Amino acid sequence: MSHEHDHFHPPTTDDPYWTETSWFTFAVPERKLSAQLYPFFRPNQGVTSGGAFVWDPSSGDLHSCRYARNFWHLPLPESADLADLTLPNGIRYQCLEDLTRYQVQYADPDDPEDLSIDLVFEAICPPNLLGGGHLDQPGRYTGTMVLDGESIAVDAYGFRDRSWGVRSQFGNTLSGARNGGYSYATQSPADAFHAITMAFDGDAMVPIHGYLLRDGEYATLVPGKGAREVLERDRGGVPKRVRITAEDEKGRTLEAHGRCVNHLGVHLNPNLFTFNCLTEWTYGDVTSWGEDHDNWSATTIRKFLRSEVLR
Repeated sequence: MSHEHDHFHPPTTDDPYWTETSWFTFAVPERKLSAQLYPFFRPNQGVTSGGAFVWDPSSGDLHSCRYARNFWHLPLPESADLADLTLPNGIRYQCLEDLTRYQVQYADPDDPEDLSIDLVFEAICPPNLLGGGHLDQPGRYTGTMVLDGESIAVDAYGFRDRSWGVRSQFGNTLSGARNGGYSYATQSPADAFHAITMAFDGDAMVPIHGYLLRDGEYATLVPGKGAREVLERDRGGVPKRVRITAEDEKGRTLEAHGRCVNHLGVHLNPNLFTFNCLTEWTYGDVTSWGEDHDNWSATTIRKFLRSEVLR
């Protein structure tokens, strides 16, 4: 048996919106190519979704990006085990080492030449836990992706996260916030950062969770210290330049400037819209790749774009 966080968590309520997620994201930075697998599990309903997305600067729309398929209402058997899971849409996950190494696979169920993924994720540090229902972890992906019949080598840092608990698809905010961000970069096993930010009061997105790994020394971020600022958006509202400021529990400060080089606009679930951007981050004397996510509820993204961007 692997660690409890590598398995499905027994629902603590019979709420039909009890949800688990297991998200893996990676990139081929030299090609400005991003990819992610995002299944969304509803065990009390016995169903799951299975999302697979690949994009580059050629398009950030689901109907025209390099690849996008999101299957909903796939059957989730009661015997399903996240540590060794195969979904009907082609996702397969296997835990190879507790909280550390995972095999991440996908094959398009209709034509594997459209997209096939065979990677190993190896963490560079233990996962960072948020409360009792969320974890985040950086790591390195190695392996191969076949996209439109082309075999592409993958060897770069990326990320994964897990969440479990009640997650409703109703509500006109993002967990009580107007909007939020999810930003990270990894330069090496000794230098990285991650920040989840939320705008609970006005427009300021402040850190609620994250870490700073500097010169091999790790510390979590202090909630409420710092901000995520979108310094520039394009004509469609997509972030182009972003700044993160934060302070960790050791008193060290972070100022990271991000340049977004691609984007995908997607509803990862009915009430979570995000612009996911491959981002080149500069912080201190370090420049490295990562991502910036511009997160909104279904209601707030529509109101923001129609009142402040598309008017």
